[in-house]
Amino acid sequence: MPDVDLDDLAARVTRLADAAAGRRVLVGVVGAPGSGKSTLAKRLANRLTADGWPAVRVPMDGFHLADVALAERRLLDRKGAPETFDAHGYLNLLRRLRAETGHDVLAPGFERDLEQPIAASITVAPSHRVVLTEGNYLLDDADPWPEVHAELDEVWFVDLDDGRRRSRLVDRHVKHGKTPEAAQAWVDEVDEPNARRVLARSGTADLVVPSP
Repeated sequence: MPDVDLDDLAARVTRLADAAAGRRVLVGVVGAPGSGKSTLAKRLANRLTADGWPAVRVPMDGFHLADVALAERRLLDRKGAPETFDAHGYLNLLRRLRAETGHDVLAPGFERDLEQPIAASITVAPSHRVVLTEGNYLLDDADPWPEVHAELDEVWFVDLDDGRRRSRLVDRHVKHGKTPEAAQAWVDEVDEPNARRVLARSGTADLVVPSP
């Protein structure tokens, strides 16, 4: 697959924004764990903003349940699976971003060093014409993910071969404190079942984009 072309992607978003006639545009960026969704969304937001289309990245990861909530639900060992997110909270935020354009809307982020969501850490200002929101399950068919999909103007799937993606994941887990053995076990037992679920829905995306 060829390298990602930010010029082409930026042009695609600006066409969506032109067609929206002043309405805020929401583009979803989906992919399996480790595929490069966050990197793509960050780079594209910067490109759009530099080109005069103010854009902001709002990750689905801000709706990870905190570890205390995961422990209550006995889900700590499944962190990253669909049931470990506040999906309805995420859906409500997307609806707010669509409807509330006259004032700042504060969105949660996710701190990788802590592996925890951080409330009200991302400002979506009235000037932001484009929101790039990325996450694993934007194309999932379980409730309420189809409603999430319906709030997005387009959803793009980020493609990366499994070997490179898995290697990235192991490196990420080691960077954030796991031993290499524990990192590999987590990828095999937790990340990969989630990845298979995401990959199964890739055919429903509006566009397939190579990983940056």
